[in-house]
Amino acid sequence: MATSQGLDPILTILRNRSILLDSVVFRVGLLAALRSRKLNGRTIGVMITASHNPPEDNGVKLVDPMESWEAYGTTLANAPSEEKLSEAYDKIIKECHISPNTKANVVFARDTRSSGAHLTSILIEALKATDTAYTDYKLLTTPQLHYITRCLNTKESPYEYGEPTEQGYYEKTASSLKVAMQGRQFSGSVTVDCANGVGGPKLRELMKHLPSLSEGGLEIKVVNDDVLKPERLNHQCGADFVKTNQRAPPSSHAPPMTRCASLDGDADRIVYYFNDVDGTFRLLDGDRIATLAALFIGDLARSAGLGEKLKVGVVQTAYANGASTAYVTQDLRLPVVCTATGVKHLHHAATKFDVGVYFEANGHGTVVFSDLALKRLKKYEPQSPAQSSALETLRALTALINQTVGDALSDLLLVEVILAHKGWGPKEWDLTYTDLPNRLVRVEVADRYMFKAVDAERRLESPPGVQAQIDAAVGKFKNGRSFARASGTEDAVRVYAEAATRSETEDLAQKVATIVKQAGG
Repeated sequence: MATSQGLDPILTILRNRSILLDSVVFRVGLLAALRSRKLNGRTIGVMITASHNPPEDNGVKLVDPMESWEAYGTTLANAPSEEKLSEAYDKIIKECHISPNTKANVVFARDTRSSGAHLTSILIEALKATDTAYTDYKLLTTPQLHYITRCLNTKESPYEYGEPTEQGYYEKTASSLKVAMQGRQFSGSVTVDCANGVGGPKLRELMKHLPSLSEGGLEIKVVNDDVLKPERLNHQCGADFVKTNQRAPPSSHAPPMTRCASLDGDADRIVYYFNDVDGTFRLLDGDRIATLAALFIGDLARSAGLGEKLKVGVVQTAYANGASTAYVTQDLRLPVVCTATGVKHLHHAATKFDVGVYFEANGHGTVVFSDLALKRLKKYEPQSPAQSSALETLRALTALINQTVGDALSDLLLVEVILAHKGWGPKEWDLTYTDLPNRLVRVEVADRYMFKAVDAERRLESPPGVQAQIDAAVGKFKNGRSFARASGTEDAVRVYAEAATRSETEDLAQKVATIVKQAGG
């Protein structure tokens, strides 16, 4: 896939208290300008957001054609003085053979945090200093900025992605939803918690373009969409709150068996959940969304007569529940690839399939269709009305799904389309497989860099002998699995464990945590 045809979902995220970010945002502006010139003027996106973090935090995400410039970003961000920054800047120009005469193009947006406007002004200073052409899209979700960046970079090419505007995003999503439904009816409503973030007003705007209830449209009940009080962002609501606390937001009053979903602060992740008839909370996280999408797309491909011509695969991280992996490989009979944690790793691995489905358990993910798959879907001639219907739905999904990055709004509609086609409620979805009990433990260590992981972060190669101890502990438990992974931000190691029962899982987690603690001092 050529670089102009895809976007690395996240090159880097630099988060901190917003008052400390001025120099970081300025330097990211320098980096974006350099990157655009290196790519002969292709558009680079800059999103100012801290996603699911508290409202006093902020950060910056770089939206870039597929290549990692993290090393250069780190060099610029860590330059201790203006003189050293200038030296680092000039060094990148020399190493990358960048012509300062090449026009640079950057687009940017922000979420609803109170510090966003100030940080935007800092970014503009950097772009002006580097004589970079820029467009400020004001308030957008992170996926909307990804969409616009992809559209700009593919305009007037064979891979043109859409109209590069917010309005174009809504119109493409809404029109493809109507086709994808194929006359099916939505059952009941879905209550969407918008984390009091930018996803709230953007979802309401999207709803204006969707079919009304009288036209058979989806009933979406929006909650937690107060963006006038920035301090409420992600406070006791949002996808991370639901996933971490294993309960609905306190403000949610949805009755039992009602579909509910929560977005995060910049609307690039989503989790579903419901309360059973007895009041039991049931989480339908990224693993569940991935398996649902893989099931549906695999069925559609076979129904369209393309079962042997489209290779559908699922990409997961080590944190995916082992039951979901078994369901995909044994029940759906689809291949699963495990990558290191981080969306950029999953996204790149997904592009190796004709149709790659990837989601992290936290609800961040999407579906990626290869160029070859898109060509086959476009040219394929169905042999029956049933094949024609399945093919039309598949084609619509390629437009409904935001393939540039995980997008809570398009993922929401994808899930609703699938449930409508299958005639399922949340209970039927939940019953596709039973999650293994799992536990995540944080262990403080003297030096996290001692712990070096290999095999998609599932095994430790150092300290020596630690993995053998973990293997011995795991071997004593039915369906046991455990791994230890160093934190990327603090001197701590996170231990994940799962086993056949809750008590065995707790026991295994504590045993592996003890092994790590003893090794880490």
